[in-house]
Amino acid sequence: MTHNVLVLAGDGIGPEIVAEAQKVLHAVDVKFGLDLKITNALVGGSAIDATGGPLPEATLNAAKACDAILLGAVGGPKWDGLDMAIRPEKGLLGLRSNLKLFGNLRPAILYPQLADASSLKPEVVSGLDILIVRELTGGIYFGQPRGVRVLENGERQGYNTYVYAESEIRRIGKVAFEAARARGGRLCSVDKANVLEVTVLWREIMDEMSADYPDVTLSHMYVDNAAMQLVRAPKQFDVMVTGNMFGDILSDAAAMLTGSIGMLPSASLDEAGKGMYEPCHGSAPDIAGQGKANPLATILSAAMMLRYTLNEGAAADAIEKAVSVVLDQGLRTPDICAAGNQEVDTKTMGDAVVSALLNG
Repeated sequence: MTHNVLVLAGDGIGPEIVAEAQKVLHAVDVKFGLDLKITNALVGGSAIDATGGPLPEATLNAAKACDAILLGAVGGPKWDGLDMAIRPEKGLLGLRSNLKLFGNLRPAILYPQLADASSLKPEVVSGLDILIVRELTGGIYFGQPRGVRVLENGERQGYNTYVYAESEIRRIGKVAFEAARARGGRLCSVDKANVLEVTVLWREIMDEMSADYPDVTLSHMYVDNAAMQLVRAPKQFDVMVTGNMFGDILSDAAAMLTGSIGMLPSASLDEAGKGMYEPCHGSAPDIAGQGKANPLATILSAAMMLRYTLNEGAAADAIEKAVSVVLDQGLRTPDICAAGNQEVDTKTMGDAVVSALLNG
């Protein structure tokens, strides 16, 4: 069966890291006979430059027609002066909303070879394996009304609306409970129910749903405490579930526990399991074109794509094993390099993963 994959390289370091992931996908296709059909399209700033908008109709149509999407990154200072409605990030948000990619899975796993690269002590992070489940198409990023208005006294006021419907909460709750059931059986729901009514409802619904998952232990934590606990004792967490804004912040904090945000993949899924896969980091325009970008998060995102959407678990395992082999060899991009390691550029790291994959 042919797997149709749409690749959106995007902006900044996006084309560099996606190029390495595509090499790995080609290698795994050859090794496992996956019959991958890969097409490319524009999104974000590159799309603005070519078409005037961040999400061209051709890209959206291709995204709807494919089986899975691999995304690099979008945005950069070149487009910062544009109106908010046509900024590069609107292309990403448009894909999420049009494709109904409501469930964001962000694993924070510390490879043992990188324990010294974390900003925390090795004994605090060794063995770290957290899954953050973030609601992705609701909350304050999408709530209406929103904008900037002028008050009667002439002062400008910015405003956004933080809103969640019960169905949205139940939908992401189901993803989180089932993920916890398949892992360590512990789910921590993160909210701010002491001051935000919308998260009072969030907490109530999570409590109601827990009755359907007696094998999962549910706990609750305020987001400010959760941020502190991620730094103090991160291994207390198994699966965390939270809304769009809190999940955006906490997942980046969890990323740094692993040594570099350049190591973390993510998946954004619809109710049928179709997904868009991307590294957790941004477009890093300050290092674009310099060969300094770490492609491993994108390569691991490709592995997630094979596992969660294309149902090619053996191929996903092989990619993840190849990444571990390369780290065992001491190869490091600048973001994870320490004394005693061999610093390599983006292309060399990708080539090493391909070699480990084909020879493994």
